[in-house]
Amino acid sequence: MSLRLIPVSLAEARAFVEVWHRHLGPPRGHKFSLGAAEEPGVLVAVAMVGRPVARALNDGRTLEVTRLATDGTPNACSLLYAASRRAARALGYRRLITYTRADEPGTSLRAAGWKPTAALPPREDWHPPRRPHTRGPARTRWEAP
Repeated sequence: MSLRLIPVSLAEARAFVEVWHRHLGPPRGHKFSLGAAEEPGVLVAVAMVGRPVARALNDGRTLEVTRLATDGTPNACSLLYAASRRAARALGYRRLITYTRADEPGTSLRAAGWKPTAALPPREDWHPPRRPHTRGPARTRWEAP
């Protein structure tokens, strides 16, 4: 079956991410979300695009793919990464970024033409000692050309 792009509401995207994302819950908001559906209208993947989480990158001209989740359908991720780039450009944004864990290969991002731009170490623990907090994994920042 072929995949097609469909618009997805915030509520639909959050519900899909809640079920299918491997290690994170849904973000609170977004600028827009896109979905990949099979011909009968079955949603198989979503991409949520919003403001960059890192304050230093939130310049008003940059967006971030904050979540991308799929049920495992082949090519759904690369379809959504490429479509997110086109949509962000059409809306006037100049830069689109996303992150993967350092242990993820980024195959779908490479297939969509994205390039790795930074290798980031695990985040520093900013909580007081009395409040336990696990540090996140090392990450790779990717940017759409």
